[in-house]
Amino acid sequence: MTTTYAALLRGINVGGAKKVPMADLRTLLQRLDYGDVRTYLQSGQAVFSCAHGDEESLAAELAGAIEEHFGFGVDVIVRDHAYLKRVAEACPFPAAELEAKQLHVTYFSAPVEAERYAEIDRAAHLPEEFRLGDRALYLYTPEGLGRSKLAETLSRPRLNKGLVATTRNWNTVVKLVEMTES
Repeated sequence: MTTTYAALLRGINVGGAKKVPMADLRTLLQRLDYGDVRTYLQSGQAVFSCAHGDEESLAAELAGAIEEHFGFGVDVIVRDHAYLKRVAEACPFPAAELEAKQLHVTYFSAPVEAERYAEIDRAAHLPEEFRLGDRALYLYTPEGLGRSKLAETLSRPRLNKGLVATTRNWNTVVKLVEMTES
């Protein structure tokens, strides 16, 4: 049975660093015998189908292939359609009423317990808010991510120690659900 996945690459094509042209990424995925390969935007989303492996092994395979081909390491999270759809449907914020720049999802490589973020003074960051989901963090930033003090706080290395974490805006969250639908 073939499953459709999205690969989320962290930190590529930002500020001229870690350049990964999407055409080259598509070719690399095809060389790994992945099917139906497509990319979305330039910021590190690829969709593919595969009949072998699981999310973790596929992420490791892709990360290794990227390092070998491009000469630098990239953190990769791979998630299937069912997971991406559940994350979108479980959004605790009124996504339909918000602009895409106001709502983000941070995908994590592993489950995250609320205790990890217990030290954050949530009231001090209002009206910005965050909620945890299944290997995901939903972030509401009324003024956008670039101006968000809460996003800055949440991205501190010690809060995310031992995890791969990569954030996508709501438009990308929805598009990945659509693209992975078989």
